[in-house]
Amino acid sequence: MNDVRKLVGVVVIGRNEGKKLAECFESLLNDVSDIIYVDSGSTDDSLNYAKENGVKIIELDMNIPFTAARARNMGMRGLCSMSPSLEFVQFVDGDCVVQLGWLQKAAIFLEKNVTYAVVCGRRRERYPGKTIYNQLCDIEWNTPVGNAMACGGDALIRVAAFNQVGGYRKDLIAGEEPEMCFRLREQGWKIFRLDEEMTLHDAAITRFSQWWSRAKRAGYAYASSRALHGKSVEKFKVKEVRSIITWGACLPILVVFLSFFHQAFLLLLFLYPIQVLRLFLRFKSLNKSVALRFLYASSILIAKLPQLLGIAQFLIDQYKGRAAQLIEYK
Repeated sequence: MNDVRKLVGVVVIGRNEGKKLAECFESLLNDVSDIIYVDSGSTDDSLNYAKENGVKIIELDMNIPFTAARARNMGMRGLCSMSPSLEFVQFVDGDCVVQLGWLQKAAIFLEKNVTYAVVCGRRRERYPGKTIYNQLCDIEWNTPVGNAMACGGDALIRVAAFNQVGGYRKDLIAGEEPEMCFRLREQGWKIFRLDEEMTLHDAAITRFSQWWSRAKRAGYAYASSRALHGKSVEKFKVKEVRSIITWGACLPILVVFLSFFHQAFLLLLFLYPIQVLRLFLRFKSLNKSVALRFLYASSILIAKLPQLLGIAQFLIDQYKGRAAQLIEYK
């Protein structure tokens, strides 16, 4: 294949990532020449780290509501303006380190497979043993290898495909990657997950409140994506929203209502541990301890409540005609 430096550019986005951002740049500089860092109002040394590494900087206008999607779009426009001949762009979050050899392997895949718009690999948590929440994230990143429906924030994307669909929707506060992948697939493009190490990520979730806010943001993302494409043939995110409403609202309300007629209806609450067991058995292929598999299965069900609150917040915003506000967890 051609020189990676001539084919691939990188967009890094971040805010107050500190030394993690410096490490992100260090993991890229030996492989690529064209790097743009899009900063979203950092008050730490992030901008200095970028300048020290010779990285081009774009500072977002913080008078306009910030979203990661908006930052990535700005970065792509900056890269295309700076180096119009680039064919692929690696998007990476500033709290990630790109693994050695990833860009070469990913670029080779896209160069050989012209029907694919996006390729991603294995994102791992950098410190999974630090907190239980980091371990849960590490399991979450472990998605199947092969053709995929979507990618996450770290991915190598074909510039022509990105431009064809107009990039990310800048008004989405989360879930912008699956939503763009949906539009790419609608245009006949495909997404692939390689069995390769891609990035090390630092979730840095140390408190339950952070985990709760992250789950609430996911609920908001599901609701907003369903509102956009729920009537499509694929019924995009309809199943996810229905599951949240069923387990987070409908079943508890039904149990409370029926218990007024007979206490035996309280037995319906056993559907929750049964569902946890079902999820636990589904994850038996994971190379994790029994305790961690059980905790992960439980967390999926517990997350339905904050996700339900995220859906409710979306509906309130829609009713009031209010723009979405970023739900941050760190």
